[in-house]
Amino acid sequence: MRIDVFTCLPQLLEPVLAGSLLGRARETGVLDVKVHDLRDYTSDRHRSVDDTPFGGGPGMVLAAEPIFKAVETVDPPRPLFLLGPGGRRLDQRLAAELASGDGFSLLCGRYEGVDERVREHLVDDELSIGDYVLAGGEAAAFVVVEAVTRLVPGVMGNEASGEEESFAGGLLEYPHYTRPADFRGWEVPEVLRSGDHGRVERWRRAQALARTVERRPDLIEMRGGLTEEDRALLAEFGPE
Repeated sequence: MRIDVFTCLPQLLEPVLAGSLLGRARETGVLDVKVHDLRDYTSDRHRSVDDTPFGGGPGMVLAAEPIFKAVETVDPPRPLFLLGPGGRRLDQRLAAELASGDGFSLLCGRYEGVDERVREHLVDDELSIGDYVLAGGEAAAFVVVEAVTRLVPGVMGNEASGEEESFAGGLLEYPHYTRPADFRGWEVPEVLRSGDHGRVERWRRAQALARTVERRPDLIEMRGGLTEEDRALLAEFGPE
């Protein structure tokens, strides 16, 4: 999979993209993540990527010329997403959708935003990671790359990990425990030490359902409510 990111502050992205699972996947060739500095595509000696807005107002706007030039020179994989508040909200379903393709590209906004002609004539769509304001799109770009690439085969050491975590199947993830079995009087549930794998699987499903009902009932509603099987599991294993 190839992912291209366009930014005027590559120094914010390169360190985090070089670490952990992402870094190893890039080194082994499973992922090809390229970060492009918009300032490399400017034509003035100051390498300016922004200018004052027509009509007046506070702040600066990312200019169309360096962005168009960068994208047209690089010819990145499509779709090209502008990271901004007006875009489709990133969720696990969208992350899986992007992970199933060959690649995509991200454009990081800065300052007051980008020249509207970029939105109208260059990008394919917009992408948002939530209803809040960041100083720029770099943090959002990392979130998108992290969420998507961990679902790409070969990136995670244990592929099953991605199948059993939060939002898989529309539920929050079940509780996890590790050694010691007794820590300060707080014991690991007996079922997890029983060796009965079928019972462990049912317990985990019940805990995921109970946790989602308590903390994210909206996710239960999106699934169409609890099934009879769900209710039976909750009756068998659910918290009091």
